[in-house]
Amino acid sequence: MQRFDAVNWDDVRVFLAVARGESLSRAAPVLKMDAATVGRRVARLEESVGGALFVKSPTGYTMTEFGQRVFERAIGAEEVLSLAFDEGQRQGGGLRGQIRIGAPDGCANFLLPQVCARIRADNPELELQVLALPRVVNLSKREADMAITVSPPQAGRLLVQKITDYRLHLAMRDDQDSPKTKADLKARTIVGYIPDMIFDSELDYLGELGAGTVQMASNSVAVQLQMLRQGGIGFVHDFALPFAPELVRTLTHEISLTRAFYLVRHAADRRSERLSRIAALLQREIRSEVMRLEAQVT
Repeated sequence: MQRFDAVNWDDVRVFLAVARGESLSRAAPVLKMDAATVGRRVARLEESVGGALFVKSPTGYTMTEFGQRVFERAIGAEEVLSLAFDEGQRQGGGLRGQIRIGAPDGCANFLLPQVCARIRADNPELELQVLALPRVVNLSKREADMAITVSPPQAGRLLVQKITDYRLHLAMRDDQDSPKTKADLKARTIVGYIPDMIFDSELDYLGELGAGTVQMASNSVAVQLQMLRQGGIGFVHDFALPFAPELVRTLTHEISLTRAFYLVRHAADRRSERLSRIAALLQREIRSEVMRLEAQVT
């Protein structure tokens, strides 16, 4: 018999962290516990509810069918508690608590540090975490409270809002000879993404170059920028160029890309005044930061 009346909410919080991280070791730092304690808490919850929540494998912890049902109900309870927390914040003034933002690493490296600092300047009790991943953030597992993406998701119960357009151009070291035409790129070292690790079609720039291969590649925008500092040519966000003054744009008359950032949240979070306020701040500050940095590029 499943004794849900005996469940400790703190154990449910541990369960959610393991379900999202799919391992004790990944859940442990989030919970500020050691992995052994996390394992004991999961076992205690399984005893309380009278069923196995996870199947352990060499790759980590996978939810059982029963665990998946508990996860969906626990997410609902978490949302209700979040709304109650919102009510307290409305009465207390400034924004408080922890918010985790998932983002592609270009945005995470070159925009969000300044954006988060400005938001926290007005809300010092707000804890902002940036999850920089070379893949799409899994909001259904609550890897993050909200995510910034380069294309709008087409599935799921999600609230999607366009933040802003941004531009990319080819860039290279300023001490190298600039190519005169696109055809000259065939003789250059191309820097870009590892082709089979491009997680969104909006990041596939090779077609614009007429180049078949990338000679120096990484799944990280920040690493690509460091590669360009060593030589070669590749696409760079205009907003990242102020951080690499030795790089200059080239072939701007022939090749220019425009992409967009989108803010993605769970549809249910629309009811949360706190999350909606944070989302509005993020959108405003990211737009402002893109404009500020792009204006520095000539």
